[in-house]
Amino acid sequence: MVAIKPKISTYISLTLILLVLLVGLILLLRDFAYTGSFALWFYLVACSLITLVLLMLLVKMMAGWRFITAGKDHIIIKLPLKGMTKVYPINEILLWEEEVVVANKKEFKQVTIAFTDKNSISVSNHEHESYTELINYLKKKAIKQMIKSKKA
Repeated sequence: MVAIKPKISTYISLTLILLVLLVGLILLLRDFAYTGSFALWFYLVACSLITLVLLMLLVKMMAGWRFITAGKDHIIIKLPLKGMTKVYPINEILLWEEEVVVANKKEFKQVTIAFTDKNSISVSNHEHESYTELINYLKKKAIKQMIKSKKA
């Protein structure tokens, strides 16, 4: 049984960035309300940009919060924020592919698994634990559905 879950360190880092942006937005709005040191256009542009980045970061964090379990010829995907659990037998894997990207002398890997019901999941080695165990499981159980890996 392989349990793939998000790395806590990734979510701690993203949460700290989120808090810094939120504090910056609050301080900018406070400055606008009490002193108005900058022109109105600056507040409009800065607050809009910070809010947009905050929302994009929140959506990324929420969309990535899922738990995947692979074993006993099934892949189980749990999405706690949606309250949803999907169980896929191995024979419902349409195809899977591992991509490898080398940047700054670091190797980033991501596997994408597509299922017959047109759903797919992506798991990366930097955002999820037990990545190599999932790859080994897929190579053992679903080798026929594998697409040759790409190097970029």
